[in-house]
Parts: sequence; C-alpha cells; structure tokens
Amino acid sequence: MNLNISGKKAIVCGSSRGLGKACAESLAKEGVEITINGVNEENLENTKKEFEDKGFKVQSVLGPMEDENTRVALLKACPEPDILINNSGGPPPGNFFEWREDDFLSAIKSNFTQSAMLMQSVLPGMKERKFGRIINILSAMVKNPHVIMGLSTSARSGLLGLSKGLSREMAQFNITINNLLPERIDTDRQTRVIEFQAKLAGISFEEAKQNMENELTAKRMGTVEEFSDLAAFLCSEQAAYISGQSISIDGGNSTNFY
Repeated sequence: MNLNISGKKAIVCGSSRGLGKACAESLAKEGVEITINGVNEENLENTKKEFEDKGFKVQSVLGPMEDENTRVALLKACPEPDILINNSGGPPPGNFFEWREDDFLSAIKSNFTQSAMLMQSVLPGMKERKFGRIINILSAMVKNPHVIMGLSTSARSGLLGLSKGLSREMAQFNITINNLLPERIDTDRQTRVIEFQAKLAGISFEEAKQNMENELTAKRMGTVEEFSDLAAFLCSEQAAYISGQSISIDGGNSTNFY
C-alpha cells in the first residue's frame, strides 16, 4: 500500500534506538524525510549512518527532550514538520512508597511536558498547511496500570487526556492526534523491566523472561516492526479519519476491550 506521504517531513523523538528508531525507519521507507533525536551521541550517529547507508533522507539532533534547547534545535532542523512522533524512555519501575515529589515532577517533565510543548510548537504550522499527523508513544499501562510503573503511568495518562482534547480541535484541519500504547515489545526498555522483575523474585533473567512470556496471550513479545508499521499507517493519507484514539499494541493481552 502506498501511504501517500513521500516527501513529507517528520520529527521523531527518542529515535536512536528502540521503538522510536523503528518508527523513523518505517516512515523513511515511505519516502519521509526524518529528523531523529537521542541523548547518546554514539547511538545517534550510528543510527544516522545506518539510515544514510539505506538511502534515507535523515538529519539528527543530539540532546534530551526535557531540555528546551533540544526542542528548539529540532524545530530549527525541521521547521515545518508534517509528522511528529513524541517518544520518551520514561522512568524506571519502582516502589510507590519510596518515590518523592521530585520523582513525580521529573516523570511529568519527561513524559508529559516535553511532548505538550512540541505539540504546541508544531500545530499552528500544520493548521496552515492543512496536514498534520501526531503520534504519542505512551504505554499500555495507561489502560491497564500496575503500581510499579506508577511514575510512567501517571505522567503518560496526562498526555493521553490532553491529546484527546486537542484531537477534537484539530480534526477539521486534517490533523490527527493518536496515542500508541505498547506492552511487552522486545526493546531495551523491556529488558530493564524483566531485570527488575528477576531481582524482585530472586530468579535469573531467563526465568523471569519465560515467566512473563507464559503470561502473555500471544505467548511472546511483540516486535518493533509490528509497532512501527502501524505508526506509519496512522501517518498516512488513508488514516485521515482516525484521530483521538489510544490503540493498544499488546497481542491481545489487555483485560479491557476498548
């Protein structure tokens, strides 16, 4: 299927690895000019070179999205983005009773504020051009929360609510805003979660991974490609009537049918 987005321009945050990188690659395969971002210079340069070797049009901006200077640099590199994919690594799992106010404020800054400010920056131009696609990579935990992921879930739930409200205002301008909610996708972040669970249970990483996969409906983790190709479709011309949605990508693991 031709998604009819060749020549469009995209900012993909947190895209030197993991889900962000996969989304950038899926868009680039469709002919989208991509601006990628990361906090590790070596990872970012390796990803940029990898994409250039594949013939993709790519530029990169180094720096944490929590830093206003990074957001300014991204918008300078790509001043008229047609597509924005908000993505952040998120805080680690932990114990609710050990978190302090600073932990919550840090989670809000990294998983809510930075994405809100970027949307505020790009939406006026998208309105003028009568085209825009925004995707927020959140977490299945916003629908099916677990307390050990409470920092991430709290902040991401706020972004979900803001995005739903914005989607209603922007639909008339051919701008869609959707959330993707991954769970148990085979990434570095999932590896860290499994390591935490193994430590809690006093078992090996391999045992913890097997236990986790046995509990999943699909009996396996999802692949990054299964996630990123859906993201690319939601950025397409064909997906213009899909907006304000929060789509779980969890192999049917969610207990909620909505």
